[in-house]
Amino acid sequence: MESKDNKNNFKKRHIFIVSDATGSTCEMVVKAALSQFKTTDVILHKLKYVRTKSEVKNVILEAMAVNGIIAYTLVSPELCNIINDEGRKSAVPTIDVLGPLLSRFTDYLDISPMAIPGLFKHLDKAYFQRIECIDFAVKHDDGTKIEDIAKAELVLVGPSRTSKTPISIYLAYRDYLVANVPIIQGIESPKELFEIDPKHVIGLFVSPYRLKTIREVRATRYPHINLSEYTNLEQIQLEMTNCMKLYVKNRWNIVDVTAKSIEEAATEIMRLFNKRKVDNTILSDKV
Repeated sequence: MESKDNKNNFKKRHIFIVSDATGSTCEMVVKAALSQFKTTDVILHKLKYVRTKSEVKNVILEAMAVNGIIAYTLVSPELCNIINDEGRKSAVPTIDVLGPLLSRFTDYLDISPMAIPGLFKHLDKAYFQRIECIDFAVKHDDGTKIEDIAKAELVLVGPSRTSKTPISIYLAYRDYLVANVPIIQGIESPKELFEIDPKHVIGLFVSPYRLKTIREVRATRYPHINLSEYTNLEQIQLEMTNCMKLYVKNRWNIVDVTAKSIEEAATEIMRLFNKRKVDNTILSDKV
């Protein structure tokens, strides 16, 4: 009679994650697929930087010894052929995780993949950098965490309803660290705002008439709150005038977003910011 331990060992399944780079992409796909199965008896073997024929053969032998299966991301066509051929000879199932996708893209785009090991790792880095930027924008929205605003590449300032938040999020999606700070009539702006390099600050301008319309739409959502001063044209004109004086006094960049979409405003800010960086670099070189 077979023992309980032997039965448990027999039920174990071994999946070999094989990659010519870090294997992060392959591991992510495998784990996503496994989440659809109710099992805890799967052992993952992660084999990174597999780039030679002998290394591929060793993987096949390891998988064969435990009746395992191989999921791989190898960009080299030669290594893909080898792992498939050797797997077939040894009765070891092999799954090309990205092969079908790359094949379809090759047909559709009419070009061949670059076959650069580790390229997906760089894509992952870009993804996580973007998430970090978005997280930064959310945490530094509307003047919050003002104490470390100097970490921001761009700081958007302006009175209420000048699209500071949506523009910040769009810029964050384009990999910029962005914070935004409201300029409130009658309340002194935080000192930290004046301690950062002025070329990193963008003052947003909206036509008072346009701003009045935007605020009136918002006011309808709060019928039980008196927002007459908030939507008063003369008050808005005063706010915008004082903001412009503040922008000019502190040599902040000014962007008119009155008739611009979020994408258009963000694009102008990116161009302005990058131009300032280039100009400063040229000036430094001359000095």
